[in-house]
Amino acid sequence: MSERQTMPVTSDPLARRYRRLLLCYPRAYRRARGEELLATLLEAAPPGRARPTAREAANLIGHGLRARLGRPRSRSVVTWAVFTAVICGLFTAALATRLAWETSPPMPDRAEAAAILADVLPGQQFAPGEIYPAETLFAIYGEPLSLNSVNDLLFGDGGEYALTATGASRTGFPSLPLDQTAAVAEQRLRDGGWTVYPATHNDMYGCAGPPCDPATIPQDTRLFAKRGNTTLELELYPQQHADSTYLAVSLSRTTPAAVWPAAVVGGLLGAAMGWLLFGWASRRTQAPHPVRVPVNVLFGVTMGLWWLPVLFTVPFMVEHHLGEPHPRWHPLWEWLGQPVFSLFLVAGCASALLGLALALLPSRRTQPQRVATT
Repeated sequence: MSERQTMPVTSDPLARRYRRLLLCYPRAYRRARGEELLATLLEAAPPGRARPTAREAANLIGHGLRARLGRPRSRSVVTWAVFTAVICGLFTAALATRLAWETSPPMPDRAEAAAILADVLPGQQFAPGEIYPAETLFAIYGEPLSLNSVNDLLFGDGGEYALTATGASRTGFPSLPLDQTAAVAEQRLRDGGWTVYPATHNDMYGCAGPPCDPATIPQDTRLFAKRGNTTLELELYPQQHADSTYLAVSLSRTTPAAVWPAAVVGGLLGAAMGWLLFGWASRRTQAPHPVRVPVNVLFGVTMGLWWLPVLFTVPFMVEHHLGEPHPRWHPLWEWLGQPVFSLFLVAGCASALLGLALALLPSRRTQPQRVATT
């Protein structure tokens, strides 16, 4: 027996660090084989080593988690558990942020909007009927979310659910050139303590040709600014007709401070819940469980329905945020493809619940055996 093995393991730094890694294994496994495994690790370690190698740590953690998940021979079970925990964490974080948005102050009313417009656009006179206060924080087609909105949310119109804004617009012929209006507004915003983002210019429509000369397509101008908990978006459109809108302003609120801690706490709780549920179902449906294959299929369906919208939406959201300034980022649920793909989410939840229900069925190993009678 080596000198290292004769020493009390509690006084050996390497042994203590191995013991910490062995906590990844279930308690029953540690009681049955923990000391044997620790002795083997210490025997294989060269003299003078004070801590496990990165490869040893990864192997112990990986094999320990497999054992905890009830699939010690599976090479992919930990990966699937991580995917489950991450997506559950993202969904619960999104829900937590939506709840935290309720701490936001109301949208600017008509009086606040009129004061801001008079300061930023002194050359424009907005009548009371040209200012449209927001009636709710979030809306779908201008209306608060209700049971009547379920059909819109599930079948293609979920993207209409969005943060509202107090709006104002002017129609007719502008009294000043639009580039001059934009310059005056930008300067007034800076003088008023607003953080002003670079203006953007976008084609008002695409080419319908050929023939098509992109240089002839009129461009709008968009200006973004933020001050305190208020954001402003100014849009200027080249005049087309006497009844066309040439100026539009949107005033809304920035992301409340409560959203960020809510996202972290909700995400961590959701990830832990997803991991524990996956581990419970995985252990319940070890071979020779009678519904092991159906549960695995339902799990694959659930992951596909939950992850596909995320993988589809995230690249577009990144491109969108890089393409123009954002005083306020889009909420987390939009990054997850919700509620645009809410039908996928609901179908995935139904698949997950069915899989968990099947996992409740008793395994063949626990079913009582019939006693043969003569």
